[in-house]
Amino acid sequence: MSNVLHLLQPGRISYTEGLRLMAEVVAARKAQQIGDTLLLLEHPPVLTLGRNSTRANILATDEALARKGVEIHEINRGGDVTYHGPGQLVGYPIFDLRGDLPGKRGPHLGPVDFVRLMEEALILTCKDFGVPAQRICKLTGVWTLAGGSIAEKKIAAIGVHVSQAVTSHGFALNVTTDLRDFDWIVPCGITDRTVTSLELESPQQPLPTLQQTANSAASNFGRVFQRQVLAVDSLEELLAPTTQEA
Repeated sequence: MSNVLHLLQPGRISYTEGLRLMAEVVAARKAQQIGDTLLLLEHPPVLTLGRNSTRANILATDEALARKGVEIHEINRGGDVTYHGPGQLVGYPIFDLRGDLPGKRGPHLGPVDFVRLMEEALILTCKDFGVPAQRICKLTGVWTLAGGSIAEKKIAAIGVHVSQAVTSHGFALNVTTDLRDFDWIVPCGITDRTVTSLELESPQQPLPTLQQTANSAASNFGRVFQRQVLAVDSLEELLAPTTQEA
């Protein structure tokens, strides 16, 4: 069943709970107890600092963040500071890079190639809602197209970690996110471009919901990674012997 991508959607959970869930799935993937898995979820407001981050890119004071109930977490993914919050689709793709993956040359897929595939899945997701999106060289993530005097805007941030060839962390796609919350930080340390959301960019009516976007993202991850997406209802179901793979 190496062509299966398990999909688990726990809803809105705390960042701490999300890290715990991700760690359990990563451990099971490293032990070859499960196949590749995509977690799609939502977090309350939180700031995360990747390995390349600096506290200088958090513009709000600790007191102001505490008043708003915003947590700060220093984590081991790549990238700088980013924001997670309501209306944002957060994805944690847990993949073994030694598996049968598109574009793999040699014993495993390179982390940069893995990120490029993630970007492709998110570009296709934006397209599903009428939003043209793109990569920008040396600026990881997904961006809208520039138009006239308007520069590209970041619609999805990406930061991953790889340990024993298994990936963790992932992406954050702004859907109905309150973009004013990004004023607390310099998103990903980039000062000359702003952020946007599917809600602001999509010409479609009614506007995309978080669940519709999650459905699209899951489908496009299956498409790009050449996997059949198989939804599970809980971590227990994912880890059950009936879902074990060689």
